[in-house]
Amino acid sequence: MADMRIAVMGAAGRMGRELVRAVHAAPGCTLVGGIEPSGSPAIGQDLGTLCGLGPLGVEVTADPLELMTRSDAILDFTVPSASVELAGLAANARIVHVLGTTGLSEADEKAIAAASRHATIVKAGNMSLGVNLLVALTRRVAQALDADFDIEIVEMHHRHKVDAPSGTALMLGAAAAEGRGVDLKTHSVRARDGHTGPRKKGDIGFAALRGGSVVGDHTVIFAGEGERIELTHRSSDRGIYARGAVKAALWARGRGPGLFSMMDVLGL
Repeated sequence: MADMRIAVMGAAGRMGRELVRAVHAAPGCTLVGGIEPSGSPAIGQDLGTLCGLGPLGVEVTADPLELMTRSDAILDFTVPSASVELAGLAANARIVHVLGTTGLSEADEKAIAAASRHATIVKAGNMSLGVNLLVALTRRVAQALDADFDIEIVEMHHRHKVDAPSGTALMLGAAAAEGRGVDLKTHSVRARDGHTGPRKKGDIGFAALRGGSVVGDHTVIFAGEGERIELTHRSSDRGIYARGAVKAALWARGRGPGLFSMMDVLGL
């Protein structure tokens, strides 16, 4: 089988460069291009040189539509507005869309779900094996413990992250809610300030910390009377997300349209 032709959206960003390096290193993949918004100084540059790989003869452009005609898949860790537009373009092109963008609104989620009727979309707030195992464990522990155990999710990221809670924290919250059989929307507590009164039984709390160059730390706390269980994952290398995204693209090749997750990719 011929190599899978993969393009990287937001190729000049920190995560975009990781994705470029991951595609270049992966057997069975060919890097066919990268996209940056119009006006970006990266446009016209060689992707390999931009990412420290040496010249690859593949340039950064501002035309995703043209690039998709030469691609089997796109890797997209950009921003919600761009990802929604790219989902529509990928649907028209009938190619795989691996989507790791976080901070999506309910309207964004609906638009992406609609696009998945015509495109194979693998969407996840986090694409690492370890985090997805943590999600599975969180669901199982929440199912095993009753509401006498309070659930708190603590996450920390670098100072440049613009959304909170993180997409991974929300994945963990959704898993905890599913395990407990409740609706996260009605049991989620995102902020506490001032005289809040006692903690409401059954709530799932979130705390978002930002600072330094932290790639991503996540802890799920199950706090009961006289005992506490903590499940933690710490990321020290963005490459784990990029390698997961490439794995997702290869898994999705040849599948029909639909909206999938890394749980599907990893068989969890």
